[in-house]
Amino acid sequence: MWKLGKFNIEGRVVLAPMAGVTSEGYRKYLNPFGVDIAVTEMVSDMGLIYQNKETETYVRYQKDKTITGVQLFGSDPENLSRAARKALTLNPDIDFFDINMGCPVLKVVKTGAGSALLKNPSLAGDIIRVIKKVTDKPVTAKIRLGYKEVNFLEVIKELENAGVDAIAVHARTRKELYSGKPHYDLLKDLRKQMSVPLVVSGNIYTLDDAIEALEITGAEAVMVARGAIGNPFLITQIKTFFETGERLPNPSFLEQCEYCLALAKSIIEEKGERTAMRIYRGLAPKFFLGFANSRKLRTALATSLTTFQSLTNILDEFKKEIE
Repeated sequence: MWKLGKFNIEGRVVLAPMAGVTSEGYRKYLNPFGVDIAVTEMVSDMGLIYQNKETETYVRYQKDKTITGVQLFGSDPENLSRAARKALTLNPDIDFFDINMGCPVLKVVKTGAGSALLKNPSLAGDIIRVIKKVTDKPVTAKIRLGYKEVNFLEVIKELENAGVDAIAVHARTRKELYSGKPHYDLLKDLRKQMSVPLVVSGNIYTLDDAIEALEITGAEAVMVARGAIGNPFLITQIKTFFETGERLPNPSFLEQCEYCLALAKSIIEEKGERTAMRIYRGLAPKFFLGFANSRKLRTALATSLTTFQSLTNILDEFKKEIE
């Protein structure tokens, strides 16, 4: 068991914030697979300050059993402090705040936010300090190994001195984006050097990936991101293994079909069918990666989805081929 503020956490799975993916509907569907902690899509500090309606929807989620935090991004401590206060007026049930110090996307970095903050560890610490002053909720940070050069130990010390409650580390630099293998070797026994809980991130696509990352780093948990898109059962596999030692088999094709349909229903409920299906053309094919002779199915899902019925029809057609 480990702690995040007042929360006692028994599991070891954190659902990563992913822009355009981890909406309330996505989290509502995925959480029952065994998510211990979830984080919203990243939320702009200025969007909250200027009362942007779409931005406000990211923080107005319904509380459920899963500990859920709001991830804020920005570069000015005072603006982030104002945004945190605004978020709490919109949703007093926010469990914690996470500060994005790892996003490598250019449009975010150009504003001095995301992984650009790694170039200024003292500023990163100041951001944590000011937010801690305006809320008694836990405050966490998601970082990378560094911007161009590796400096994560310096950043971690600044964050710890500022009172951060936990830190997630993605095992690549900003320069590397998402390419190549994550450098878990650089994080060997990192938890022993830290005073707060550690969550590690980067290429967690299988149970063995999670086991290796936790063994190398000593972290309390893994953050699952792209690995769960199209493979929600990965979360169950990780959770089950660390609770019981049992290795659950990968889901069958028919089970993946059911998971695919269930997620579609959840996103439709949240966003309406037209918007949901537009989003789903990017998500649905991922459920069938790795299955033999699935290219035709994945192409159909990526190009032909317009309604939930069209999704059902496509899957039914391919089910016939394997019966």
